[in-house]
Amino acid sequence: MLLYRGKFLPTALRQARVTEDEVRAAVRSAGIDSLDQVRAVVLETDGSFSVVRLGEGGNGSSLVGVDGIPEFREPTEP
Repeated sequence: MLLYRGKFLPTALRQARVTEDEVRAAVRSAGIDSLDQVRAVVLETDGSFSVVRLGEGGNGSSLVGVDGIPEFREPTEP
């Protein structure tokens, strides 16, 4: 993960050898004009970027296994 909830993750960027400009370009390519609208940007194993929008009603389960995201658990009913 290179960006989470609109904030760059500097250590991850350095380790992946990716610049903030490259992440911004991926966000623009996804049709998003503000980093504040981004839940996460993930560098995939094939070198591509996945951009996950914030606030689309999802539960974030697609981010399971990504560094920095806790394991997903289905909500339990009361």
